[in-house]
Amino acid sequence: MTQPALFLAHGSPMNALHSNAYTQDWRQFIANQRSPRAIICISAHWETRGTFVTGNEQPPTIHDFRDFPDSLYKIRYPCPGSPSLAAQISHRSAGQIEVAHDWGLDHGSWSLLVHLFPEARIPVLQISLDRDLSPAGFFELGQSLSWLRDEGVLLIGSGNIVHNIQRWLHNPNGPYDWAQSFDKAVAEALVQRNFQAITNYSTLPGASLSVPSAEHYLPLLCIAGAARPDDRLSMTDYPPLSLEHCSMRSLSFDTG
Repeated sequence: MTQPALFLAHGSPMNALHSNAYTQDWRQFIANQRSPRAIICISAHWETRGTFVTGNEQPPTIHDFRDFPDSLYKIRYPCPGSPSLAAQISHRSAGQIEVAHDWGLDHGSWSLLVHLFPEARIPVLQISLDRDLSPAGFFELGQSLSWLRDEGVLLIGSGNIVHNIQRWLHNPNGPYDWAQSFDKAVAEALVQRNFQAITNYSTLPGASLSVPSAEHYLPLLCIAGAARPDDRLSMTDYPPLSLEHCSMRSLSFDTG
């Protein structure tokens, strides 16, 4: 059964500890899906030179943040990896995606997975964000990974459409007009399947403040690239900017 391609807004790592509107929406996207044979996460929190996929037998849980409660650092997501799938992905990319063993699952992945698949029995791999790749290159990366969906592999992009913590720290009285404009423009482009608009996102209203650095936005382009023309698009429908500084809009492309 073909698996969906999801873009999930991970927001704060604290979401790992709580059941809330965001975590409920994440679970709803997979509620009627057959369990995947493996999961590929493309997280905002693994940036590299070149593109890599984790090849660990047992990917470690990485706590890549500071100054959070001790309970968050105690979380472990002890899932298996899949060196054989990592090798297959690298082979099919003609070596453009290299296998790495010096990473694991950062909070962009495990803070979602503890809610989606709490048993931690399904193999999970991460794919990195190449700092030298253009936005169009990330869309093409998603296209190159689309075959995995037909192999029973769930694709998850983890980030936020709007992400500007520094602006929020200086002025926490959001939400902001620029953030709302950008989030709305991206959502409308997705509905219209105008992938050129979301790839050329710097031309959209509010882009410079909404995406001051691209790492949280780029996983969306990978997921859009993995979408099929006949996929159904589902998006969260609560106020997407309820955290002021970032959009918590999540979405799914699936076969219906």
